[in-house]
Amino acid sequence: MATKQEVRGYLAYWFQLGKKVITGNGKASILPLSVLNGDRYSEEFEECWQKIISPESGDCYLEGTHETIAELLTPAWDMQPCGRCSMPVAKRNVGIAALLCPCNDLPNWPNTELPAPREPIKTQDQLKTIRDRLVDNLEIS
Repeated sequence: MATKQEVRGYLAYWFQLGKKVITGNGKASILPLSVLNGDRYSEEFEECWQKIISPESGDCYLEGTHETIAELLTPAWDMQPCGRCSMPVAKRNVGIAALLCPCNDLPNWPNTELPAPREPIKTQDQLKTIRDRLVDNLEIS
């Protein structure tokens, strides 16, 4: 079962590649200009997330997919890495899987020469992890 955090992260990854969320039963779309702000999601992304999960927005779905965000928040769905590009994709945990990854219509993707989309990074935590690995390697040598 995909958690709310996993679905939120899924959208954040795809927003970073320019995918929109279609809202209002196809009448409008959402694409925040900024997704990350240091060690957290941007305020603009958070506002978009609130609109997407609001019942007033109607059916919302990621561009290039057919599953609504509300459906992804049910127990029938999981988030798994795409076999082609490793980006998160929604997969039914029972029944038939979706035929295409949202990356299907992105020209030149996957592109390993560009930084991949990511989640917010806590710089201090990352630096501590690197330091710990270096210290462990020094002790082994």
